[in-house]
Amino acid sequence: MMRMAIKLAGAAALLTLAACGGNADDRAADNIEAAGENRADALEDQADRAGNEAVEDALEDRADNVRDAADEAADAADDNDDARVENRAVPVLNRM
Repeated sequence: MMRMAIKLAGAAALLTLAACGGNADDRAADNIEAAGENRADALEDQADRAGNEAVEDALEDRADNVRDAADEAADAADDNDDARVENRAVPVLNRM
């Protein structure tokens, strides 16, 4: 009976770990989203200082694109449990 209890406890522990995913990919997703927000905010600040409406609109569109790309990359890192996505995504976001 004791062996069965230990096996059930071990199985429950493994299921708990599998359900919560890895912390590294969660931190990477948060970092990607933060980098995207920072870049988008910088673009919106530029848009606020733009000399004309066309430039302002273009910069705001770029900011929206950066946010969308960051969200997609963050989701990819989290869904795939792959923290390495951060190493590829953040430099791309900074160039947008």
